[in-house]
Amino acid sequence: MTIGSTTPPDHHLWIVGATSAVRRRTLEGLELPPLLASVDAHRRLRGPYTAAGALMREIVPQAQARWPELVTRHDIELLVAAPELRAAVPASRPTLTWSASPEERTRFYPAAHTLRVAHGLTEFLVEHVRREGQTPRALLVENVDQADASDVELLAVLLRRVAADTLRVVVSSGAEDLRTELSEALGRYARRLEINESSRREGAAPNGGNAFSDLAGRYVATDCTSDDPRLREAYDALPSPHRAALHDARATELESREERSLSLAAIPFHRERGSDPTGAGVEALATALEHCVLMGFYDAVVDLGHRSFALLDWRTQPEQCWLVTAKVATALTALDRPDEAADLYDMACAASAMPSVHLQSAYGRAMLYTRFYNRERQDHLKAKSWINTAIALSAQFPDSERRAFNLTFNENGLALIEMHLGDAQEALRLVTDGLQRLDDEIGPDEQTLHRSVLRYNRAQLLARIGPPHAALDEYTKAIAADPNHSEYYFERAGVHRRIGDWEAALSDYEAATRLSPPYPEPYYNRADLALELGDLDTALADFSYVLELEPSFLDAYVNRASVLYELGEVEAARRDVAAGLALDPEQAHLLCLKGLIAHDDGRPVEACEALDAALERDPSLAAAWSNRGALHFDEGEVDSAIACLGRALELDQDSTVLSNRGLAYESAGRWAEAVADYTAALGYDGADRGELHYRRGHCLLRYGDRDAARLDFEECARAGGTPYAGDRRRELEALAVARLELL
Repeated sequence: MTIGSTTPPDHHLWIVGATSAVRRRTLEGLELPPLLASVDAHRRLRGPYTAAGALMREIVPQAQARWPELVTRHDIELLVAAPELRAAVPASRPTLTWSASPEERTRFYPAAHTLRVAHGLTEFLVEHVRREGQTPRALLVENVDQADASDVELLAVLLRRVAADTLRVVVSSGAEDLRTELSEALGRYARRLEINESSRREGAAPNGGNAFSDLAGRYVATDCTSDDPRLREAYDALPSPHRAALHDARATELESREERSLSLAAIPFHRERGSDPTGAGVEALATALEHCVLMGFYDAVVDLGHRSFALLDWRTQPEQCWLVTAKVATALTALDRPDEAADLYDMACAASAMPSVHLQSAYGRAMLYTRFYNRERQDHLKAKSWINTAIALSAQFPDSERRAFNLTFNENGLALIEMHLGDAQEALRLVTDGLQRLDDEIGPDEQTLHRSVLRYNRAQLLARIGPPHAALDEYTKAIAADPNHSEYYFERAGVHRRIGDWEAALSDYEAATRLSPPYPEPYYNRADLALELGDLDTALADFSYVLELEPSFLDAYVNRASVLYELGEVEAARRDVAAGLALDPEQAHLLCLKGLIAHDDGRPVEACEALDAALERDPSLAAAWSNRGALHFDEGEVDSAIACLGRALELDQDSTVLSNRGLAYESAGRWAEAVADYTAALGYDGADRGELHYRRGHCLLRYGDRDAARLDFEECARAGGTPYAGDRRRELEALAVARLELL
């Protein structure tokens, strides 16, 4: 779904001012489109998706009444951002990852999950506005400098993908630095309006105790997000017990609303500062932590975790401390901060002798060494030593079901390590034995998520080492267990492609795109398959959508540029070549295409430089050799052309390159070699048979084989394939000349 092209930098608006009051006064003097919504992004209110959730709670009821199919299409994204909508928006595509209980959760979302959600919310929002038919509209988002990472990510996507003539995004923030991705998007797509006016104080805070309490109460009622200095001064002036009482009352009030997102930020904030921080405060933080780790809100998990550590004591609360540690370590690992995760494992193991702490820390360290450290630091043998520690501890559990699960879970980790060490057969054995152990020792309705993970891992291993049909069978079983898991279909499509079942592959790619919020990989692979099948229009549409989702997807630029060139859209191809080379100046395929375009433009020096650069980067690139040969031929350097085309054919046999080398041989008067190449080219499906017979006939005539030449000219006449095909008069003249030469 293409939403809008890149907008000029003054279309969206970024208002920067010291206080919200100053920014509001400025907004009142601006001419903006009719307001769709005004939302506050301060993460202290509702944590992840504070702004997005407020927006969706406002517009989804209307959308549900008017176009329910649009709501259903984006149900996952809507429920992630606004869990309060669950009663009105049933989840139509739940996965086992989504629905598994916290006790059975063995798979966690990747950090990119929130980016998928951001794209889905963006597409829902734009389609909703378009269907309303009242464009443009304005969306005001306040306190963006205090937003959670999820809202920041969403705003960056909105600014990039949404045309301001559909929805003008107005970002309002204080002077504090914003996260890089948002500041870059604002710098590119928004006009900055900075207000230097300082906030006007309405007067000093009153001296009376009741007045102080009233102002302090107003401050707490904003969940301490107000930047009015009078309110903050009054709050700070209250005795601690009075402040705690205000926080208790506010937390109780918010809890009575029974709105899930309030439990992610405002409620734990107040309970931490209330009269029972180590009891009610810790409990509220634990509730928020559990939800955030399950939904993949990892920046929030790290923040909540460190606040929990400040209230917990390893000596008296080791189980609670470990639960927080495990969640924060999971989040840090997903956020590509493995060293901090390792430090947490070290701290936990130093603080506790609980077997579960050492078991899970051993597993965590093993995964760091085999998966999450960068390539230079990966050490699969060290990972194996840590996972064996976890397996040894797992075997000591007296409870048979707990022992069976932990052995299977950790042996699944060992299977990954064995695969990295090159022993895929051993990895397959471990996964297969684990599945059998769960079937033998744990009830069929328990650990359903982990069973599906094991089947998925077994399917991946079979796709590597087993017959494709065995892999297909295992993927099908995994899908039967978890029918809405997009990646299962995506990877099964790849196996279908390997065995040439294009229809099944396309069906699986369609399912993968339908069952998940948008992510680029299934669209890219579907486009690649469409390209292979000659469906250039579908390939172009899918490659373009991939670049909507991920503008730095280099391979999509490479392939879309080639499709555009093939379709004759040279200027668009040129732009894609430039965009791709900006990402990687040494990308050989793009350099090759750059050379080809320069050649077509009549710039041989630039073409030669680009093709030479492509071959320096990748000497095995057949297309660069063949294009270099064509360039030499056009420059009259026939021997060099023959050499380059020969190198291209060593790398990849191709009828067009054979035809071109045949033409070069013919130009050099090497008739027998030209005949050989034309003959080889005729053996390919789709070859231009009329042209090849015509050229071969001339070479055979020069070679002295008049009878064979006559046969070729007759075939040419039947095929209508002289160089003048389409111009019947010139075609007949050419054949007449050929026949005269035969006489």
